[in-house]
Amino acid sequence: MIWQIDEAILILVMFCAIGALQVKDLLGAALVFGAFSFMMCVLWTSMGAVDVAFTEAAVGAGVSTVLFIGAVFRTSRRSKD
Repeated sequence: MIWQIDEAILILVMFCAIGALQVKDLLGAALVFGAFSFMMCVLWTSMGAVDVAFTEAAVGAGVSTVLFIGAVFRTSRRSKD
């Protein structure tokens, strides 16, 4: 693939990772983490590792995001610190 697209995807992945750590709202952090997992799926696909991308999409962007959102609704939404 074109290296400029790979670089743009990598920059978006880094922004999602930093954003997930900086957000104080736990629901927002879970959604940013889901976006991070989706961007990693796109990055794996651009590298040609389709099996890894499929696993990342199913487990990372799918199941774990749903579990994080469910856990946020069972606890408080805002972080204390």
